[in-house]
Amino acid sequence: MSDPRRRVPSVDAVLRAAESGADRKRLTAAVREVLADARATGAEILEAAAYAKLARERIAKRDAPTLRPVINATGVVLHTNLGRAPLSEAALAAIRDASGAVSVEYDLERGARGERHGHAAQLISEVAAAEDAVVVNNGAAAVLLALAALAGKREVIVARGELVEIGGGFRIPDVLARSGAKLVEVGTTNRTYVRDYANAITDKTGAILRVHASNFALRGFVAKAASTDLASLARERGVSFIHDLGSGTLLDTSRFGLGREETVAEAVRDGADVVTFSGDKLLGGPQAGIAAGRADAIAKLRTHPLMRALRPDKLTIAALVATVAAYRDGTAVETLPVWRLIAATPAKLGRRAKAIAARLEAAGIAATVVETSSTVGGGSLPEETQPSRGVALAAASAARAVGALRRADPPVIARIIDDRVVLDLRSVLPEQDDVLGAAVIAALSREPK
Repeated sequence: MSDPRRRVPSVDAVLRAAESGADRKRLTAAVREVLADARATGAEILEAAAYAKLARERIAKRDAPTLRPVINATGVVLHTNLGRAPLSEAALAAIRDASGAVSVEYDLERGARGERHGHAAQLISEVAAAEDAVVVNNGAAAVLLALAALAGKREVIVARGELVEIGGGFRIPDVLARSGAKLVEVGTTNRTYVRDYANAITDKTGAILRVHASNFALRGFVAKAASTDLASLARERGVSFIHDLGSGTLLDTSRFGLGREETVAEAVRDGADVVTFSGDKLLGGPQAGIAAGRADAIAKLRTHPLMRALRPDKLTIAALVATVAAYRDGTAVETLPVWRLIAATPAKLGRRAKAIAARLEAAGIAATVVETSSTVGGGSLPEETQPSRGVALAAASAARAVGALRRADPPVIARIIDDRVVLDLRSVLPEQDDVLGAAVIAALSREPK
């Protein structure tokens, strides 16, 4: 009896059945793959045209971009896996303007080579009440550069309760080691005093490092030294004081019903030589690391050899300048998406949720408005939540429904609460509501009820 796998069409037969227009070399490779799969699995034999279609679908799947715009309906405003802070219209316009030839390192007045780091320095210094500032490509890079420039291969003192691990498995001890400095732990996990730092300072000490707790908070029987006291101790003993704020806010977060996060200006005022923070978290801009503080300390960062490897590109600089300008102009809450999302009231979110639910109901998708709790995310304000509103969707299988939403155009990233799919509007901008509704209808209208 002949092997049925031999009845699979030949490569040439499938290519003849394929419509012209595709890259012949790629199409041939894809045809070979689908025919090999058919022979290996012993699947039902298809016509040559069907295998040609499978080959084209395989090519299309490979060509589909993996970096795609999505609608963040998780309720996490700064979702690390979804790119953290959405950029403002001003930042997007600045990126477009900077996409061609631009004076990133060219002094138009002198007609000579200019300074890349000057574009954002003055503006950041103004809003942070600092003497100077410098920008690198992410927050961890800012800490790394500050340690390398100010401590070198000397000892750096850190409280045990601040030896944190942030997203992606990056640990403060590892960053510190890569800078060339030697870690000196002081205090206990929950209580560290100024005297602990003072007792650890020797002639080998280069800096004191304070680190934001990021994704967790210590409660109860805890104590930590005031930043002003650490700054005084550092000056008295001739070492640097580096304060890593993590997300780094320029606004008082308590005005939005959240816990109060220390601002960049406050950390600078308290006497840190260098304050480091991120550009794409509570600042609301592009991914960047920022260091602000004393002019002499920042000068050491700017001229350190690592700066060449860590410097930002022109698009980052353009978006960051446009973002920080909103703080200078007093328009951050109205124009920066991160603050628009945080500042949205439950009442406004409820009205939007009601309108979306009504549209879905009209399309035959059962939907109800529900109360939810949202988070800021991105290592900002750990354990803090805000009251929010969402749209709960009726589905035979919540897991299958969220999968269908991920395959929508654009993909919708939702959450499951009590076995129901919920679209939390805290992380959705109002101008996305129409697109969100259309995507949900297209994705779920064929799902089993």
